[in-house]
Amino acid sequence: MFLSVIISTYNQPQWLEKVLHGYLGQTHRDFEIIIADDGSDQRTSELIERFRPHAWFPVSHIWHEDEGYRRQTILNVALGKVAHDYIVMTDGDCIPRHDFLEVHARYAAPGSFLSGGYCKLPMGLSGAITLGQIESGIVFDAAFLRQGGLREFSPTVRVALPPFLGKTMDTLTPTKPTWNNCNASSWTEDLIAVNGFNEDMQYGGADRELGERLANRGIRGVQIRNRAIVLHLDHKRGYKTPETMKKNQAIRDDVIASGSVWCPNGIRKRPQP
Repeated sequence: MFLSVIISTYNQPQWLEKVLHGYLGQTHRDFEIIIADDGSDQRTSELIERFRPHAWFPVSHIWHEDEGYRRQTILNVALGKVAHDYIVMTDGDCIPRHDFLEVHARYAAPGSFLSGGYCKLPMGLSGAITLGQIESGIVFDAAFLRQGGLREFSPTVRVALPPFLGKTMDTLTPTKPTWNNCNASSWTEDLIAVNGFNEDMQYGGADRELGERLANRGIRGVQIRNRAIVLHLDHKRGYKTPETMKKNQAIRDDVIASGSVWCPNGIRKRPQP
């Protein structure tokens, strides 16, 4: 199964470098990477050029000018560039475990999207992780993470779960499967059918709103948060404001109440055909 992996980023080349190295060790080998760049400076493009000779898979860099937070816009552009029938979405601050893409490919099924989560690391540990540690896989060892300063119980347990227990935990968890851009996947045709991301939305909930439109179309969310594992590197969130969160929530409330499957300001700028 061939996958198109879309990685969103903005001016975090140190984190993106670590993330890209995580894809060098994937057990699933048939994929392309598309980096959806919301206006990063030259450091990110230079990093990508340095990385390309090390990758056996295609790496594309989709970029637009920095005009403030326009992540949904560049993601919609990336959706129009994919080469394969199935899309995995993640972020440029999420290091994938070696079986990350294998899990997404294994559980992909018609009529569903896959909902993963992340194991958030503290800032000190995020900065201390080296490329060599990523390539060796030791960064996904629970003892290593505890020694590096990870104190939260849930992520420590999650990385230590064997596959059969991960599946059991995903079945038992009360957490609802939602579209989480750091770790989610779907058939390309389903994402196109709901017109991609709503560009009227700012930070906070735009990915969930996409998942809610997918659900309105009959695409069922399937939980894989304890099987598809990524380490989330810490960072500040200066683009999050009460005003944007309130606006985004109003859009989501309307989508849920109306049963809408389409956003007019998405990949195509027009009402639902």
